[in-house]
Amino acid sequence: MIPRTIYTEEHDIFRDSVRRFVEKEIVPHHEQWERDGMVSRELWQAAGENGLLCCFVPPEYGGPGGDFLHMAVVTEELARVEASGPAFHLHSAIVAPYIFHYGTEEQKQAFLPGMCSGDIIGAIAMSEPGAGSDLAGMRTTAKRAGDEYTINGQKTFISNGQLADLVVTACKTDPEAGAKGISLMLVQRGDEGFTRGRNLEKVGWKAQDTSELFYSDVRVPGERLLGEENQGFSYLIEQLAQERLIVAVRAAATIDAALNATVTYTKEREAFGKPIFAFQNTRFKLAEVKTRATVVRNFIDRCMALHLDGELDADDAAMAKLYSTETMCEILDECLQLFGGYGYMWEFPIARAWAGQRVSRIAGGSSEIMKEIISRTL
Repeated sequence: MIPRTIYTEEHDIFRDSVRRFVEKEIVPHHEQWERDGMVSRELWQAAGENGLLCCFVPPEYGGPGGDFLHMAVVTEELARVEASGPAFHLHSAIVAPYIFHYGTEEQKQAFLPGMCSGDIIGAIAMSEPGAGSDLAGMRTTAKRAGDEYTINGQKTFISNGQLADLVVTACKTDPEAGAKGISLMLVQRGDEGFTRGRNLEKVGWKAQDTSELFYSDVRVPGERLLGEENQGFSYLIEQLAQERLIVAVRAAATIDAALNATVTYTKEREAFGKPIFAFQNTRFKLAEVKTRATVVRNFIDRCMALHLDGELDADDAAMAKLYSTETMCEILDECLQLFGGYGYMWEFPIARAWAGQRVSRIAGGSSEIMKEIISRTL
């Protein structure tokens, strides 16, 4: 087995604490959260108390002062047990970086400490009923009048949609300028005219609240513009590499977990008087899975190393997301098949992963968009 060298001893110690937290605070409750359609706010606060949120944020803003790898550890440990409900990766590795990189000092002081503690839950609203990957086609507008903006529009498929206290909302501040007219606005729970639709019923990831958001003459002060006006599209592009990398990190960890669970199951489950693992077809299938898992793992670890050095570009991130998620879905299907009828039962993690992880080929940019990005380098 090729050793993993990306993590330090400090990260390994952190992983042990994260694993204990997950086993104690998440695994016993996840089934109930799936019935509820969301996790509890108490979980977010407990995660904050234990340093699992916004690991990269420095102490002056209430954070642990870690790095991207600490966030990757949290993502991997949640994937290991197919805990899809807690969207910590979205909150910590996607939403918080927007505040940290583009926010004013006042915005950082106002929001980052609460995001680190779990008292403020973050979401990002880009997708609309008629505009997913086509960000330039979004119709939500933010019109400025004096010292405030008035937002009108609708967003959909928003993770953390029900729980979110702070929503980074992509709006058109110059509707005639296409992508160059997009700005990011900070919308808060309680803003008049800001409402949430139903908690969407999904094929998988049933414990993660995913919602429609509605903006009807939502008035926000000018100081809640994030970054510069009409620069939102460039900010989104700059942050997409990390967003896609964190999706790939989860995919690689999901593959490892599926392989381990399937090997264990096939060695214990018997058919025709012997373990399923004893059949050559089973061993050969799992040999293929292990090989592909190793390739994905080492490719993603290399991408993480590049990202730490600031050298992971959009093309590399697109390849990481494309290859890891497409491979993961193929492997999950192969592994589920080896579980037989039990693989189709929701109580088995392989079933929840098979259903839930299908979205990874869509969210954060579909596989087709990744191929378009990659093809431009040819």
